[in-house]
Amino acid sequence: MIQFLINGELRSEQQLDPNVTVLDYLREHAGKPGTKEGCGSGDCGACTVVVGELAGEPGRERIRYRTLNSCLTFVAALHGKQLITVEDLRHQGKLHQVQQAMVDCHGSQCGFCTPGFVMSLFALQKGSDGYDKAQTMEALAGNLCRCTGYRPIIDAAEQACCNRQPDQFDAAEADTVAKLKAIAPRETAELNSGDKRCLLPLTAADLAELYSANPQARLLAGGTDLALEVTQFHRELPVMIYVGHIAEMKRIEVSASHIEIGAAAPLSDCYAVLSNEYPDFGELLHRFASLQIRNQGTLGGNIANASPIGDAPPLLIALGAQIVLRKGSQSRTLPLEDYFLDYKVTARQDGEFIEKILVPRAKTNQEFRAYKVSKRLDDDISAVCAAINLTLVDGTVREARIAFGGMAAIPKRASACEQALTGAAWYPGSIEQACEALAEDFTPLSDFRASQEYRLLAAQNLLRRCFLELYSPEVKTRVTAYV
Repeated sequence: MIQFLINGELRSEQQLDPNVTVLDYLREHAGKPGTKEGCGSGDCGACTVVVGELAGEPGRERIRYRTLNSCLTFVAALHGKQLITVEDLRHQGKLHQVQQAMVDCHGSQCGFCTPGFVMSLFALQKGSDGYDKAQTMEALAGNLCRCTGYRPIIDAAEQACCNRQPDQFDAAEADTVAKLKAIAPRETAELNSGDKRCLLPLTAADLAELYSANPQARLLAGGTDLALEVTQFHRELPVMIYVGHIAEMKRIEVSASHIEIGAAAPLSDCYAVLSNEYPDFGELLHRFASLQIRNQGTLGGNIANASPIGDAPPLLIALGAQIVLRKGSQSRTLPLEDYFLDYKVTARQDGEFIEKILVPRAKTNQEFRAYKVSKRLDDDISAVCAAINLTLVDGTVREARIAFGGMAAIPKRASACEQALTGAAWYPGSIEQACEALAEDFTPLSDFRASQEYRLLAAQNLLRRCFLELYSPEVKTRVTAYV
């Protein structure tokens, strides 16, 4: 059985089909149709809801509010959490402050996308101390509107954040904390509809045991990719194992040599440590889908799905990251570049799962740059993703690790390019030789995102851009290429 709150109401489910998304649960089971389905793929934000979770030290817990796409979230992921929808904001006959701001600023026309925008504004207001335009743009990047042109919605965000007043959620926080502590998961739970089930372990050891016993099960972390099999391809997932309650797999620790990131840590939680160590990694994470997706999606999941256009793997490969794979009680450590074998084929064995990712700390004389080329700046998939990791000493390239996504069937190192640069002076002639070598490393495909010729030229130009930035750092502030 799983338990969760809808606003302050306790819901218990035991025999529900685990393939049911939160969106369908709200509309078909909970009688809350305010949340709308737009795309069913996490692109438009119309289905945005907010989830509240306990955060902070024991005895001093607070509620952390985050947005997510309800169309990509299976109900099992709500276990032990609070779900807030647009219907829950109105209180005692009065609109919530963010709703009133949308009215005052004329932020809604046809109204279909409005519930999603309202929920994104609600989470933004809860997580900010005032109005910040960059923070607002990030919070709303995952919500699309065809009518207003966005300016009135941004005005509504400014009004709501500048004049924030305590609301019913603030008044009920102590009671909500108590309710969430009462339903906090304490043992492996299960959602079972007879022919389909979802298991929810609490430890990596429990996960290893369950996965060994059910090697056909699909592992569910953020579900932002897995859920598409249900919502877009109309498949059924007979057995899932949800890893979102395994604390050790959500832990992020920093040692003298490595950043250790649990495979189930949401990308939003990874941002601070990765951006602090590698600023360009942080910049790329800002463009990694939407905030709703980053609040759910995990670094482990972005690796495990083995997409050739996943944003994180090229960066991690260039940094020399390793993954820890576990099967039963046995673990092995594998360089990430050796994990990817062919299109959607990996070195993972049956019953084996990614437990954590090990990212080396930055070293002296190391320069790391990451670039993403896509049709839209926000919430879009890469046509080409480049990660360039260089060790420069006295104007000479001592070491080069360069990886690309979107250039082959797997995220892959550019070996010939690396060889051309290693030991060479950091000057234009060396860069041009390295650009020519990229044609030996890759024969990219043409598809609806980009042609083969465009991808190769873009990859070469990204290497040239890296040279310009490092050769003359002020160039970075002047480059306006759409990457």
